[in-house]
Amino acid sequence: MTARDPISRLNDDSYPAYTMGRAADMLGTTQGFLRAIEETALITPLRSAGGHRRYSRYQLRIAARARELVDQGTPIDAACRIVILEDQLEEARRVNAEQRRLLPKVRSCAP
Repeated sequence: MTARDPISRLNDDSYPAYTMGRAADMLGTTQGFLRAIEETALITPLRSAGGHRRYSRYQLRIAARARELVDQGTPIDAACRIVILEDQLEEARRVNAEQRRLLPKVRSCAP
């Protein structure tokens, strides 16, 4: 498969393959919830040529985490902030692990 092969998009987590209605169905939530988390800038769906929202699998995972927190009683603004902070922490951990892997082992000068 080549990058131009439309089937290869099925493996791309960032490809905006899902309509708002389908995304809401998959998450078991409402389209209003998706619009609300968009207003908090948690996710920004791409738009089709006709202006319709399109979501990626990555965005759906983020939305699912926000919904989980809201279902536990967390206000939506706070849930979105928590998800953003969790994502930033995961990225920092990934970068730290990569840096540790790339740095040569420091040997002690002690006898």
